[in-house]
Amino acid sequence: MIGIVGIVIIFVMVFGGYILAGGKMGLILKALPFEMIMIGGAAIGAFVISNDMPGIKHTLKDVGKVFKGTKWKSDDYRDLLCLLFELIRIARSNPVALESHIEEPQDSSVFSRYPKILADNEAVALICDTLRSASMNYDDPHQVEEVLEKRIEANLHHSMHGTHALQSVADGLPALGIVAAVLGVIKTMGSIDQPPEVLGKMIGGALVGTFLGVFLAYGLVGPFAGKVQTVVEEDGHFYQLIREVLVANLYQHAPNICIEVGRQNTPGHCRPSFSDLEDALKAVKQEAA
Repeated sequence: MIGIVGIVIIFVMVFGGYILAGGKMGLILKALPFEMIMIGGAAIGAFVISNDMPGIKHTLKDVGKVFKGTKWKSDDYRDLLCLLFELIRIARSNPVALESHIEEPQDSSVFSRYPKILADNEAVALICDTLRSASMNYDDPHQVEEVLEKRIEANLHHSMHGTHALQSVADGLPALGIVAAVLGVIKTMGSIDQPPEVLGKMIGGALVGTFLGVFLAYGLVGPFAGKVQTVVEEDGHFYQLIREVLVANLYQHAPNICIEVGRQNTPGHCRPSFSDLEDALKAVKQEAA
């Protein structure tokens, strides 16, 4: 929703200011379709050239994040901490019982209580793979932490493809606007024998190309890329929290301490209060009893 508000503000401020200054929208509207074909078409073509099909789909999907915002909310972080608490308790009390949960998470009674987390393949894989490694006596906290860090970095790098692709388009739009403007000037020079009022409109139409390229780059596509990057980085904290809790578990801290480590590493605006988390953990214990 906030993304739509931002777009509305951009258009109102830019074109509203232009109209208030005495500008005429007729000239822009007349030239806009042709300039958009040249600039927008060239930008789309360059985007297709520089990306494969999975990259194109990834980027188009990421555009939705501008309007949807982050995937993981405050309740999801609390649920994640509760899920990890349950799994750690099972691992400590009955390692054999843990195996069924991490080998078949889709059929697990623990995972099924948290459907949003269960639907995220990477989060489930990260949890299950780490707990499986611990059950195989690969429990050196330093090594596991390093492996998890590299895995999370690789996933984050892949997730950043959309923002890099959008930023590349934004970087090229001003130059494409100049290309469209030059073509407009070439057209104008071919009609140099026309009256000044006709030439003025033709030059104005050519300059719409420069305006459109800069406007799209810095008013829309560039901010889209920045927003996608912010959302991806913020969602990445969810997986970082998994790492922090499971590494704390390898150090053999008490389950409550492991979860508190996770709570402290939760982003401030999503961090559950100590009392709220304590109530949620008590409810988990009662269900497990």
